[in-house]
Amino acid sequence: MKFFELKILTAFKGYKSKDYVSDVVAGIIVAIIALPLSIALAIASGARPETGLFTAIIAGLVTSLLGGSRVNITGPTAAFASIVAGIILTQGMDGLLLATVMAGILLVIMGLLRVGSLIKYIPHTITVGFTSGIAVTLVIGQLKDFLGLTYPSGVAAIETTEKFSLVIEHISTFNPWAFAVGMLGLAILVVWPKISKKIPGSLIAVLIGSLVCLIPLINTNTIGSLYTISSSLPTFSFPEITWSKIITLLPSAFTIALLAGIESLLSCVVSDKMIGDKHSSNTELIALGIGNMLVGCFGGIPATGAIARTAANVKNGGKSPLSGIVHALVLLLVLVILMPLASYVPMPIIAAILFVVAYNMSEWREFVAIIKKKKWNDILVLVLTFALTVIFDLVKAIAVGLVIHYTITLIKLIIERRRAKAKA
Repeated sequence: MKFFELKILTAFKGYKSKDYVSDVVAGIIVAIIALPLSIALAIASGARPETGLFTAIIAGLVTSLLGGSRVNITGPTAAFASIVAGIILTQGMDGLLLATVMAGILLVIMGLLRVGSLIKYIPHTITVGFTSGIAVTLVIGQLKDFLGLTYPSGVAAIETTEKFSLVIEHISTFNPWAFAVGMLGLAILVVWPKISKKIPGSLIAVLIGSLVCLIPLINTNTIGSLYTISSSLPTFSFPEITWSKIITLLPSAFTIALLAGIESLLSCVVSDKMIGDKHSSNTELIALGIGNMLVGCFGGIPATGAIARTAANVKNGGKSPLSGIVHALVLLLVLVILMPLASYVPMPIIAAILFVVAYNMSEWREFVAIIKKKKWNDILVLVLTFALTVIFDLVKAIAVGLVIHYTITLIKLIIERRRAKAKA
């Protein structure tokens, strides 16, 4: 495998007209899937709704043009929601943009140093642990909107434990209308896939939920009641840089880069198995880094390879980077023409969509399977990584998990060698 391989230069060998149609159709379907998710994930991150589309458009286009995978779809993902929300609360949107640019630079450096091939050495127990932990933090972060709770002005929380405490403290403000709308959204999201695989349930939930909330009797927050929606194109604005900001934001930038790299390359591995191809990991990291640098300069939020959207791309006929390019261009048209309609989307529907996203990413089956194997070292690493992700943050979780995993591995190796010498 070459160190640097642009898939767009090789993916069209033997390409036929029917492949072109297949890629265009897949790109349109993935864009329909990405539309409500991008908006929901931006809101979950504490950013403006349109920033999710900025991210999917810019990062999706760049990684399709410059990436090392034929079918990987890049955009905002649930993995970043709590991290981004914390940065915005403490450093503001300007701080997030600078952290995103810095993360992009780190990703490019990782690609140039061929770190892509090393990410595979992160143990499966650690990836399952922090992925499950992120899913829990996402659910807890959405309880407020799903239950229709009201917090006093200026009250906000960064840590997941703080968010859960606020939910308990203000449960008396429970809004039954919001809860009913959220449950309606959940029901649609669960049932709809049994009716149609082509049209995403999230889109149906958004449409029906928005229509229901037009009834005057139903009182619940919508995107429009909390945010001013804009359909303007993103404009270039390089975030202000000072040494103090760089030093302050470096841990956050490292977290974003590490998580983006891991999730994107995992997505590539999944798609490789589906299409019988082999991605160029270092090329993908460099493209992802360039994408995040541009996203940070155009007002977006961090991006990475989205496993669910990538799988949907392949299942609907995506064969080349063209499908990713079409996905980005369709979202651009939506931003310019239809974005104002997002103001009617109820917040409980957004919460319901994110609940389902959290469930799908939680890897609870893998979590249970590891527990059932009853290997105490794997269980220890899994549970610790999970708990530290929920209680503290991802970097601490991965660092502690790696130290414990490889310490136990080293001790086992020493014991085995001593036993072997004793037998000899």
